[in-house]
Amino acid sequence: MSDPARPAWSSQFAADALRELPALGPLGKITRAWAWGGTPPAAGQDVRVAVIDSGIEADHPAVGGQVRGGVIVEYDARIKTQVRFVEDKQPRDMFGHGTACAGIIHSLAPEAELYSVRVLGRDLTGKALQFAGGLRWAIENGMHVVNLSLSTSRQEFFGLFHELADQAYFKNVLLVSAVNNIPTPSYPSLYSSVISVAAHEGHDPFTYYYNPAPPVEFGAPGIDVSVAWLNKSTIVSTGNSFAAPHMAGIAALIRGKHPDLTPFQIKTVLFACATNTRRAQIRRTRKR
Repeated sequence: MSDPARPAWSSQFAADALRELPALGPLGKITRAWAWGGTPPAAGQDVRVAVIDSGIEADHPAVGGQVRGGVIVEYDARIKTQVRFVEDKQPRDMFGHGTACAGIIHSLAPEAELYSVRVLGRDLTGKALQFAGGLRWAIENGMHVVNLSLSTSRQEFFGLFHELADQAYFKNVLLVSAVNNIPTPSYPSLYSSVISVAAHEGHDPFTYYYNPAPPVEFGAPGIDVSVAWLNKSTIVSTGNSFAAPHMAGIAALIRGKHPDLTPFQIKTVLFACATNTRRAQIRRTRKR
């Protein structure tokens, strides 16, 4: 019987389900030191990360003063686009969820610039059009990495989010999306250009896994993790929502060290550096 307190997709990253995968050819030469390490180590410098969520508590210690701006996406049926954008000069969080995600990203990429894109309200709900509006804002305002610890399962929005995911890809914006906590299709996590993430056990932020069996590509810590919350507090929580920012943070490190890599290339580097990816042995032929 499955544990109802754990996200359904987490079973794909259980110890008895994980597969060791070989990194063949040139991929076998990609190391974590190359990807984001070195002296000094990469820290996400000059990388802009948008957190599309319930907002970010800008003065929370967990985000280290790295919130550089924000926007509130409000639903307004009176205008053609049905959403309007309000500059959020002093970003705040309406629930705690966005701050939790931002805090995880900052812990991994402390020099990355964070942007609060508030599309969810006090009850952690919002309209899909607000979500889409926030994503469009991130694409059009020069973000490098976008954390999406939210999704929609409504089929009528499949096309809209697919179009936005394509726009992001061709503008070199990397989208990292949590899959739904229940086993149901959700968008944009299912699109191939998006990095989809589910939770696994453990607390080492750099222990993450690649999953060759769709729909989820990567697993990262997200079960019983300590996260930042409202009013400068912390809580212990579980969800795929907290796995996604782990991957977004690592992606920001890679982007900071290798700014010219495309989303597809970053995804390949993440595969090559996954905990369950084994480096292929390089056999040398002795000259006669």
